[in-house]
Amino acid sequence: MASGGKASKVTVEVAGRSLTLSNLDKVLYPEAGFTKGEVIDYYAAVAETLLPHLEDRPLTRKRWPDGTGSGSFFEKNKPRGTPDWVRTTFMPEHGDDGVDYVVAESLATLVWLANLAALELHVPQWRVDDAGEPLPADLLVIDLDPGPPADIIDCCNVALAMRQLLEADGLAAFPKTSGNKGAQLYVPVEPTSSQRTSAYAKQLADQLAAALPDLVLSTMDRAARKGKVFVDWSQNNAAKTTVAPYSLRGIERPTVSTPLTWEEVAEATEAADLRFEAADVVRRIDELGDLLADMPSSTAPLP
Repeated sequence: MASGGKASKVTVEVAGRSLTLSNLDKVLYPEAGFTKGEVIDYYAAVAETLLPHLEDRPLTRKRWPDGTGSGSFFEKNKPRGTPDWVRTTFMPEHGDDGVDYVVAESLATLVWLANLAALELHVPQWRVDDAGEPLPADLLVIDLDPGPPADIIDCCNVALAMRQLLEADGLAAFPKTSGNKGAQLYVPVEPTSSQRTSAYAKQLADQLAAALPDLVLSTMDRAARKGKVFVDWSQNNAAKTTVAPYSLRGIERPTVSTPLTWEEVAEATEAADLRFEAADVVRRIDELGDLLADMPSSTAPLP
């Protein structure tokens, strides 16, 4: 889908929609020389795998119009000029005046967003129904955030311990990298309130912090973070979002929030083992499929 030649604009057909793409040669990841055209190609390549994880979830985007070496901004409201075929959902209770979110449900929407340099896609742990009304949470997320010199390998050790606690409660956990320094566990749950998922996640975080005090922190005490993994249970708050699986990250190189096997979590010995860029993830999908595909069938009630 990337451009040939130096044309700054090109019109393409994507899944029956006409899209004008611009500045495809613009480098958005300076360290890697990775262009906007390559960002669009990546999102097109993973769309079939990514879209089920965005389905019916109001989308917060983080955009880097001039590339990751320059400024970025979070965008919740649909941007000016949003095509009329893009699904949106208005949440009157969000912010002072409500928020009109984009809901990504098609390849064309993903390509349109990538053309806006929306590198990062963030979603809540709940969905909306066909009328745009918010539904209860269907995911619990455990966000593992390492305080240097701790790294993703320390997160893996915490993830393995957390998995045992979850499995003892009859819950299945699915690991992924954050695409930056940390990791996350997704736990599919029977629909319940965000207050309940938050309270349960906090209970687990406190339990692990008590059992592994040298490694785990369950409070947001910045001063105590050094060398420990902060288990951020607060990501389950209905107002919070987490970077979506298969989303790019807006850092030096085009790394991706990448689903992992539990074998990879257990066997990784250095952070580089779990650092995946766009091309790696396209290859992984070809070889492994979607490692999160079993989430809907693994749903269980919170204890």
